[in-house]
Amino acid sequence: MNFDDTPEEAAFRAEARAWIDANAPKHLDSMLSGAGHGTAGDIADVDMLAESKAWQKKKYDAGWACLHWPTEYGGRGATPMQRVIWNQEEGVYAQLSFTFIIGQGMCGPTVMAWGSEQDKQALLPPLAAGEDIWCQMFSEPSAGSDLAGLRTRAVKDGGEWVINGSKIWTSGAHISQYGILLTRTDPSVAKHKGLTMFWVDMRSPGIEVRPILQAHGQSGFNEVFFADLRIPDSQRLGGVGQGWTVSLTTLMNERLSIGSGMSTGFETLLDYAVRAPGRDGGRLVDDPTIRSRLADWATKASGLKYTSMRALTALSKGQEPGPENSIGKLVAGATSQDIASFAIDLQGEMGVLTDPAQAAHAARFQATLMRSPATRIEGGTDEILRNIIAERVLGLPGDVRVDKDVPFEKIPTRA
Repeated sequence: MNFDDTPEEAAFRAEARAWIDANAPKHLDSMLSGAGHGTAGDIADVDMLAESKAWQKKKYDAGWACLHWPTEYGGRGATPMQRVIWNQEEGVYAQLSFTFIIGQGMCGPTVMAWGSEQDKQALLPPLAAGEDIWCQMFSEPSAGSDLAGLRTRAVKDGGEWVINGSKIWTSGAHISQYGILLTRTDPSVAKHKGLTMFWVDMRSPGIEVRPILQAHGQSGFNEVFFADLRIPDSQRLGGVGQGWTVSLTTLMNERLSIGSGMSTGFETLLDYAVRAPGRDGGRLVDDPTIRSRLADWATKASGLKYTSMRALTALSKGQEPGPENSIGKLVAGATSQDIASFAIDLQGEMGVLTDPAQAAHAARFQATLMRSPATRIEGGTDEILRNIIAERVLGLPGDVRVDKDVPFEKIPTRA
């Protein structure tokens, strides 16, 4: 593959670079450059949600938001390579878009593929503009990693559905205006066949959101409870009982969005090793043992880069995101955790500090380490991703699933 820009791509890059240089929120440069996982939102006197919305709206007004979406839904109809070029040029300011990654990277494509034309026209442009935030309500306390084991019920009542149940680990639910919701509508059939997907207004009566306090002191995850929530049938995505198929659209886009945009932290570690003092007045990077570990992670980071480019090549040919995109998230999540742990070990006693004002390298590694367990769970656990890669990419025999064809209501819930 030739990674040099074509003349058309070079012109697009120059246009994007000039616009970003003229319009980027440069007052946030130092904060964004020094942010690790979960630290940006804690900066004093900075309303990160407001800053994120302002940047997204500015991009939307100038035609730089959701580049690959059709123009009628708020995008630019750009090619996959133009999208890559934009992401490269946006640099640290892309962190301001993390608020919208679930909506624009997962929920939006699902609505685009399965919603009515009226829904698309009404819901997608405000999402692209950053006016609305979306969440994805899949995981449940009783289902664990088995998404098809969910128990939130949706019962038809005339032209409406009545929904009762709960979801957990819902990222951004506390700030979301809308969400997509996977429910069980028929417990008398096999678990994968009795599901139906809806989109919901998170401000509707019957929805309660409870934030979950996380190890790093923030509450990005939430519990969501539904008590006789009533929504019209027009908010259904796909057919009744087709929810599993619809959810695969979300999941494939989720793993592409998370995996392709996930940083391993290697560049940050390399910068730290070059700058920090080591033994005998030298630098950490002068230690051959440390250099060896850096070389291993440099190789992984390069592999992830080109694996991501392979996925983008497939998209440029009109293919849908496939199971191979699980590789990016699986490798990047584990690598990020390993790098953060190694960096903290290098800091010695200073590694216990978590205050960015006191800790080495602004506590970026500490923030990443505390966030990393969630990173390896959300969007599919490591174990789930390994099964997907083994079965659907490598063609290995699948796990034995004794409940695959059993009606959901007959599956035992206890020993």
